[in-house]
Amino acid sequence: MMISIRTIFILIFIGSIVGCSHTASLSDSTIKYKGQLDDPIIAIALLNEQQYDWAGTPYVLGGTSRKGIDCSGFVQKTFYDRFAIKLPRTTLEQAKYGQRVNKENIQTGDLVFFKTGRGPFGYHVGIYVKDGLFLHASTKGGVIYSPLTSPYWKKVYWQARRI
Repeated sequence: MMISIRTIFILIFIGSIVGCSHTASLSDSTIKYKGQLDDPIIAIALLNEQQYDWAGTPYVLGGTSRKGIDCSGFVQKTFYDRFAIKLPRTTLEQAKYGQRVNKENIQTGDLVFFKTGRGPFGYHVGIYVKDGLFLHASTKGGVIYSPLTSPYWKKVYWQARRI
């Protein structure tokens, strides 16, 4: 069996990524690679993996596990599992973290916040991915992508923050 030079290069590249990886002790994730938020391609791939891993998890206020998770718990867990970044636990605490960003300048990995009027404090948070979509723990659909341009999210949009 012949292995091409390209295949060898790809295997060496993958090996170097895995070889330089680490896992954080507080995480129950099996993910070995921690991505960089300033690399949108890797960040998008990691956010897509997170959505796939958490799809079907129901929304539970105060939840932090696969049995049920709320929006800020999902954001906190995603940033820790995928990027090794510790964020505050609640939506209001997360809304003070990082730097405020104009809506026109939102990038992959930015936190997007909404004033929904629901729940004990009436706020919601998600993670901007790309093409107008953000990832979040939805009260109706669990962990899903939603468009910022939908009439509902457009109406309740509050702010964005860059970590």
